Amino acid sequence: MPMKFDLRPVTREEERALRSLAASRTRPVRLVQRATLPVTMLDDPTVSASVTGRRADLIGPSGCAWVTRFNAGELDDLANAPRGGHPPIHAPEVRSKLIDLAIQEPSSRERPFDLWPRERRQREFEECEGGHRSDSTIWTWLRDEALPWKRQQSWFHDPEFVEKRGPSFGCIPRHQVAVA
Repeated sequence: MPMKFDLRPVTREEERALRSLAASRTRPVRLVQRATLPVTMLDDPTVSASVTGRRADLIGPSGCAWVTRFNAGELDDLANAPRGGHPPIHAPEVRSKLIDLAIQEPSSRERPFDLWPRERRQREFEECEGGHRSDSTIWTWLRDEALPWKRQQSWFHDPEFVEKRGPSFGCIPRHQVAVA
């Protein structure tokens, strides 16, 4: 039988901070997901930590591991622990500026297109910040913030697209096509 992990008693200040973090739209996605674990368990004490972890779509350690970590410490223990390895190459400010650019609509920057495909985002960032970032760096940063990138379709801005495509009657049921 699986072991049940109960949530430790939480103060009002901690509960307020947990709920605020779980509802945040500006904090890192993983931290918000981890904060939803104790909040869900506070709202419904019958729910187990493992079920809560699956509901939060946690990747890596299970909900039990994060609840155990929260029980042993405090709210700050839900954040990623410092890791060894090579220090970051780019300053956090550079990453933040790229994320800000990715969130903005191109029209707000007076650009004639509707999407930020990889190449355009990369060029725009180079113009603004004066530095080149590799594709893999940009993808990693966007993925870490749970931001999708969209590929621009080659036909999207083709003025002759309709003529090249031809009539699209094949997708309309016969009874709806007006016969002249």
